[in-house]
Amino acid sequence: MKVTMGNVELELGGRYLTELRSSNEILNDTEALRHRLQEDGYLLIRDFHNREEVLSARRGMLRKLQAMGRLDPDAPFEEGRIGSDNKSAMFGGAPAPENEEELGSFYRLVNSGKVLDFFSRLLGGEAMTYDYKWPRAVARGDFTGAHYDIVYMGRGTPNVYTMWTPLGDIPLELGPLAICLGSQHFHKIRETYGRMDVDRDQVEKGWFSEDPIEIVDRFGGRWATTAFHAGDAIIFGMFVMHASLDNTTNRYRLSADTRYQLRSEPVDERWIGQKPKGHYAWGKKPTVSIGEARAKWGV
Repeated sequence: MKVTMGNVELELGGRYLTELRSSNEILNDTEALRHRLQEDGYLLIRDFHNREEVLSARRGMLRKLQAMGRLDPDAPFEEGRIGSDNKSAMFGGAPAPENEEELGSFYRLVNSGKVLDFFSRLLGGEAMTYDYKWPRAVARGDFTGAHYDIVYMGRGTPNVYTMWTPLGDIPLELGPLAICLGSQHFHKIRETYGRMDVDRDQVEKGWFSEDPIEIVDRFGGRWATTAFHAGDAIIFGMFVMHASLDNTTNRYRLSADTRYQLRSEPVDERWIGQKPKGHYAWGKKPTVSIGEARAKWGV
């Protein structure tokens, strides 16, 4: 099967793209989970969330898109068909009350005791989550370029973990997440790009590359993705290069990024509190292209 990633066509099972593997068989073995997270860079857990709770969160986000006029009014609501403007949306910011009609069910899902208990077990202490969340609706033709999360949230502990949650079933053509296997060991990239801070350094987008082939050919690794289902989750660290496939459909890809760490470790202050300030400086001064930055870094 062929898919597109950053407008580059890749063959699933070919040189550049393979399938993510599930960690469900070791789900109850904490040490095995930690070892796999260290070795593979990620944990894919099927049916981690309750499917009906995920679908409830999906319906809330669709209601928000509908109120914004982003859905096709002539299509069934549950399909999440994109309206004529074909605009993506990101609903980050101050945490929504858990009883809010639109995003409340999403916040209940990702702030749940089940999720926090899992991260507490995995990390070996009391876990916390950033108050700021990143629920997204990705339109047709859009994708996310390859990046490390550390460049956006690196002012606290580096031991922060992203949980990517598909809000609905996401087949390959809808543009799911992709991981670059082995990228946590790209030492030259970690020591240059991985030390960047977008608010400080003003690098446009913050993405390392929009070309998945270039990354594999120059630095190694192999991209991996899968078809996701409502209830699945994938967890990875701050130095794992990831991106997404292109959404080639007429439906929104609904998903969310949420972050977790030990409560005892330093926290990036941009992402916590009732009104997290987020990226307060990025884009407010002239930006530097990633091409210029990479030339300076020698990567």
